[in-house]
Amino acid sequence: MFSNYLPLFIMLAVAVGLAVAVFTLTSVLGPKHPTPEKMIPYESGSETTGAKHLRLSVKFYLTAILFVVFDIEAVFLYPWAQMYRDLGWFGLAEMVLFLVVLGVTLAYAWRKGALEWQK
Repeated sequence: MFSNYLPLFIMLAVAVGLAVAVFTLTSVLGPKHPTPEKMIPYESGSETTGAKHLRLSVKFYLTAILFVVFDIEAVFLYPWAQMYRDLGWFGLAEMVLFLVVLGVTLAYAWRKGALEWQK
């Protein structure tokens, strides 16, 4: 049984080893030119202003929730695509229904202005 999982373990070991090697090599061999501008805190494309305990806008959370909803869509599309031929017409109808529900969700969010960053 272990031989069935051996390629998976080898792939994970290579992936982790490659990630560690890349991070180590870039930190050791990469150029380092710290300047005062590079050392200041940076958040979402703008300089940090105000106190550290300021509350974030609800738009940040709304964007995160929408990302999760549509990210889950991609998670469910992959196994469906793998089993498409075996599922037949019923599987196609179920996936179309799933995509319609997600499309309605996207249309609702768009109409309510959830995708607009500034109003």
